[in-house]
Amino acid sequence: MSEPKPPTPTPGDNYKGWLFKWTNYIKGYQRRWFVLSNGLLSYYRTQAEMGHTCRGTINLATANIAVEDSCNFVISNGGAQTYHLKANSEVERQRWITALELAKAKAVRMQAESDDSGDDCPAVPPTSGQGGGCRNSEVQSTLRTLNSKVEDLTTCNDLIVKHGSALQRSLSELEGIRVGGDMGEKIRQVTERATLFRITSNAMINACRDFLSLAQSHSKRWQKALHGERDQRIRLEETLEQLAKQHNHLERAFRGATVLPSSFSNPALGNKGGVSGKGDASDEDDDNEFFDAMEDPAEFITVPADPKYHRRSGSNVSGFSSETGMDDQSVNFDELSLASNPESPQPLELEPVRQRRTRIPDKPNYYLNLWSIMKNCIGKELSKIPMPVNFNEPLSMLQRLSEDLEYYELLDKAAKCQSSLEQMCYVAAFTVSSYSTTVHRTGKPFNPLLGETFELDRLSECGYRSLCEQVSHHPPAAAHHAISEKGWTLRQEITLASKFRGKYLSIMPLGSIQCLFDKSDNHYSWKKVTTTVHNIIVGKLWIDQSGEIDVVNHKTGDRCHLKFAPYSYFSRDVPRKVTGVVTDKDGKAHYVLSGTWDEKMEFSRIMQSSKGENGTEGKQRTVYQTLKAKEIWTKNPLPEGAENMYFFSSLALTLNEPEEGVAPTDSRRRPDQRLMEDGRWDEANAEKQRLEEKQRITRREREREAVKAASSPEEAVTEDSINDSPLKTDAVETGIEANEVSDESAHQDNYQAMWFEKLDDPVSGETLHVYKGGYWEAKEQGSWDTCPDIF
Repeated sequence: MSEPKPPTPTPGDNYKGWLFKWTNYIKGYQRRWFVLSNGLLSYYRTQAEMGHTCRGTINLATANIAVEDSCNFVISNGGAQTYHLKANSEVERQRWITALELAKAKAVRMQAESDDSGDDCPAVPPTSGQGGGCRNSEVQSTLRTLNSKVEDLTTCNDLIVKHGSALQRSLSELEGIRVGGDMGEKIRQVTERATLFRITSNAMINACRDFLSLAQSHSKRWQKALHGERDQRIRLEETLEQLAKQHNHLERAFRGATVLPSSFSNPALGNKGGVSGKGDASDEDDDNEFFDAMEDPAEFITVPADPKYHRRSGSNVSGFSSETGMDDQSVNFDELSLASNPESPQPLELEPVRQRRTRIPDKPNYYLNLWSIMKNCIGKELSKIPMPVNFNEPLSMLQRLSEDLEYYELLDKAAKCQSSLEQMCYVAAFTVSSYSTTVHRTGKPFNPLLGETFELDRLSECGYRSLCEQVSHHPPAAAHHAISEKGWTLRQEITLASKFRGKYLSIMPLGSIQCLFDKSDNHYSWKKVTTTVHNIIVGKLWIDQSGEIDVVNHKTGDRCHLKFAPYSYFSRDVPRKVTGVVTDKDGKAHYVLSGTWDEKMEFSRIMQSSKGENGTEGKQRTVYQTLKAKEIWTKNPLPEGAENMYFFSSLALTLNEPEEGVAPTDSRRRPDQRLMEDGRWDEANAEKQRLEEKQRITRREREREAVKAASSPEEAVTEDSINDSPLKTDAVETGIEANEVSDESAHQDNYQAMWFEKLDDPVSGETLHVYKGGYWEAKEQGSWDTCPDIF
């Protein structure tokens, strides 16, 4: 990609341009933007960073510049900083060397002048109306006063030496004299010389005191001036940061995908994807160079619909192909019904319900050597890593699955929709809302034990009840079933595949989620996106969601394609952005969804669409004319003090609250999880190990029963071979959790879930565990005899 050559440097000029900087053996040389100014060489990842983020600076006054070959050179300041740089050509390298040598010579000269006179100059800026002459006269006056005091000290020092020597001689003569007539004369001389020495010493002390007082007074002035300059610099940096944020915000508003300026809605738009101007072209060029995360170009853009669509009119906009296929009355009705459903029930007088807790004990601050645990876990499956509870939060994975129901109201509204396309918008918003609780939740949930369950009975409060069960441990899989009085059923089976990569942890949920509506018989299914936990070893942990989701209505063929944009430091979009388009079975778009997975989602009705100009990577983007966007979902605020309670939401705080009548396998009864919530982490770790060992013993017993039940000796596996399996022995010795068994097939075939059965879904064609009934009846009767003893 060609760029203008930087001008040949001249003495006193700033110099800037692209160079390749060595980073590490993995990434090698990376392209960076270097700026040479005032004897300092700074670099940035892009030109856009110059206003707010400097990646490194080296002072040339103390630096060594060495040429390695025709294009490479090294700048070092003695070991603390070393830049290995490479230019595109020998000519460009020579230009940089010339500019650096000139800047270094000037910096050395200025430093020498500063050492000669700068230390004694007060750093007080001149007041308004004063020039440099006033500052110089003040400095010269201060220097003359200090020099005068130094001269006084020198004179006093000479007198002290003189009178001290005379006093010493008199004392020596006094020792050798005999008692006689001249004794009185000698004593008088000693007394006079001692008096002179005392007077001179007092003068010396007074001169020292004056010099010290004067130096201290000026030192305070200089210190105050230094603090003033420092505060002014901090204020300037804060102002620049605010300006950079405002600039970024304005740029996003200008380039945003929700509403584009009118110039972008013209079909006869300018060249190169509608982006013109030298600055924009430069920004596009920067985005393609050595970024940690690339920003994918938008697949579509939206523009405000023509005002005529709010009136009865059948004409089309020139340059756009009509895709509405409906009259204006249906448009207005759909928009109204989607924003606020007319069938929404009026608030009813509810019976008193149980008061749920709003706090849990604060999270204790225990020290843990993270690297000593994680260094042996790189590349392993997360479920096979022995983790202390220090990494956990006091909830199990089953309870985390139940948290998906926090925004159940979206499904309640979806159940009342007359149009399947409207219903799809609510289902898609519900899909996004399930990730809102993860933005600050960096703790790992407890791995459920095989057969563990969790019920969430909110029938009297919210009109739904749900049940989860751990149906497999290798791979770890959980089945979830929720049913509502409002006419919807949610079921899912999630298997987690995860890998620790050293710097980050990737969690890939496998399996399917299905939502069924009784009134319309609509059957939806979708999958989850990848969750990534960054800065596992060093830095502050943060979570990102990325990937794509297709929500499919198997009855009507409607589809919503959701895209979770991965976080990029260089992206112009808002972080955690989600976009989506709702289409019918023919592929015609009807709604656009946009927002963020941690804050809110909005929807817009599409009135017209057309194929726009090619994007930055040659892809033709679709331009949608939409009505004004309206909010369809917004995140509930976290409770007060959530940062001390694992960032739990209001619903999460109640999930582990003890309840009477739940099954003995319920997660609320798990002792290690309860101990952790109470802050007794050492006891929780010991209890966790006990439970894991108990489950290993249970697994061995189940395998022995499988051996006895084997019909053919050739197919049977002996008890000794099971116990002596090398993989199994390693599992026991390394203390890994119960879900890493040595024989996957035996583990899956020998365990039958209590409340779920594996069936083939004829609508979606998927195989998953479906609730077979019996749990709530057993709870009413208090009959848990068939439940296994897992705790």
